[in-house]
Amino acid sequence: MIRAKRFFLFLAAVILLTVLYLLLWPVPISPQAWTPPPAPPLSGPYEQNSKLASVERLGIVPAAKGFAPEDVALDAENRVYTGLDDGRIMRLEGTDGHWANFSDTHGRPLGLVFDSTGNLIVADAIKGLLSIARDGSVSVLTTSADGVAFGCTNDLDIAADGTIYFTDASYKFPLTNYKADLMEHRGNGRFLAYDPKTKTTRTLLGELSFANGVAVSPDQSFALVVETAAYRVHRVWLSGPKAGQSEIFIDNLPGFPDGITSNGKGKFWLALVTPRDKTLDRLLPRPFLRKVVMRLPKFLQPAPKRYSFVVGLDLNGQVTDNLQNGSPDCYAQIANAVERDGALYFGSIGESTVGRYRLPQP
Repeated sequence: MIRAKRFFLFLAAVILLTVLYLLLWPVPISPQAWTPPPAPPLSGPYEQNSKLASVERLGIVPAAKGFAPEDVALDAENRVYTGLDDGRIMRLEGTDGHWANFSDTHGRPLGLVFDSTGNLIVADAIKGLLSIARDGSVSVLTTSADGVAFGCTNDLDIAADGTIYFTDASYKFPLTNYKADLMEHRGNGRFLAYDPKTKTTRTLLGELSFANGVAVSPDQSFALVVETAAYRVHRVWLSGPKAGQSEIFIDNLPGFPDGITSNGKGKFWLALVTPRDKTLDRLLPRPFLRKVVMRLPKFLQPAPKRYSFVVGLDLNGQVTDNLQNGSPDCYAQIANAVERDGALYFGSIGESTVGRYRLPQP
């Protein structure tokens, strides 16, 4: 009887401490209430399909030697480059699918774009905006704007005049704690421009909830910037009567938008890294509950799901292409899609190599 009583007292103490922990333990976020619009159904322009079942995996890179090839860039010789989570930039050599070391940022390379002189410009989540020469040597271009250091330099595109448009996903949280920024939902992200002539950086749009992909329009009149945590894409006008103004390009997407690229012919490819999470959508209007969730073990928190999802958009933000695959062996969690010579090359946060999808030919 005494032993049973001691057990129940111990159990009660454990429960009390657990409740106090879930309610009171400090967390790094100061969440802001936001009510998302109801997620659109996977029908109509987002009808489920298995078009991406034919994605090829190009030269597997062992996970022990690097993982999560976030973005893809192709040079003038059509060689494929990607950045891994161990800091290395890899290049696909020859036709045998052999990945070779090209450079190492000693950070976390995310967005990759070649400039007009053949330098690989890199948005590195840790090191800032970088330039990598043909010999693999690394130079730092910028690490802050308006007196605020970058916390997670994410993606970029380069205009015809050489201006580099890029994002700082969150000046508050590093990439290793990206979930905290999504859960806080307080607009810690920025859309920025770097002028290589003056070597100055300016903010074009602030208070973005996890600023992500960037794409400049073919006519250079506007740039698109992805706001991942708000399920939308903004258009920022660079020239013309609306220069300096911004507007919503596409809203209420059915997944978390990540990278966006222009094919130079009037189409933008937008990667949806994972479908919307019903639990997270229900949590977003409730800041207190989000604090409680942040105190839970990671395996109990919302997490990306394995799914392939890429959409094509026209110059007005209308869906023109809908590419999906939900099979267990899909090339999952596509973070970027780059078009070159009738194919899309995919980066991913859930794979160990680049994917390639042959576009249907008219």
